[in-house]
Amino acid sequence: MDPTRHTLAITYGTRPATSAELIAAFQGLATSTIGNVLDDLGIGGIGLNLRPVAPGMRFVGAALTVKEVTGAQHAYLASEFGLGAVVDLCQPLDVVVIDNGGQQVSTWGGVASVAAVQNGTAGLVVDGGVRDADEITELGFPVFSRHVVPLSGKTRVKVIEINTTVKIDGMAVQAGDIVVGDASGLVVVPLARAAEVARLASELERQDRQASDEIRKGLSFTEALRKFAKL
Repeated sequence: MDPTRHTLAITYGTRPATSAELIAAFQGLATSTIGNVLDDLGIGGIGLNLRPVAPGMRFVGAALTVKEVTGAQHAYLASEFGLGAVVDLCQPLDVVVIDNGGQQVSTWGGVASVAAVQNGTAGLVVDGGVRDADEITELGFPVFSRHVVPLSGKTRVKVIEINTTVKIDGMAVQAGDIVVGDASGLVVVPLARAAEVARLASELERQDRQASDEIRKGLSFTEALRKFAKL
């Protein structure tokens, strides 16, 4: 391998500011509820194939996007892995969103998770692989991925873009978009529509709670469906 053919150059995009207040508006909202709103509005952004590494993982935050390429072992220099640049950028309430093209190779592990927690990172989404699942679970760092594999990404994976538009699980994700993950799955809310989606989802969640309360008091499920059309 000729090192002169390799470069650590990473293309950086510009990430718009996502307010803490806007992120907070999604706290406590279920992905199922948010997904109903996204579906009704024709926005998309409902993930189907990425799952939490362990039960009980949940996060809400703003996307810090990462694009990677993957090759055979020794395709890249170990120094080109680039994950340090990603973790060093992480701030509180960020969700790292990595587009690795669904590859069955690890691009994230336990030590990176420790560093991310130290930075206040809210969570991680990888359309690809992660490893050190036991360590991540013990740490309590919320991670969603397509694969959990022991295969190292060193010399196989290279970061090429940060805070550009990426694609995960068929969904386009822009830097700053709202990302929510829970036991049901993953949703991505475009920043430009986030306030509207949060408002509608909050109202839908209120109706769900009211319907459940009335069913506990004797209302039949059929009657509830008739009364609360958005269930």
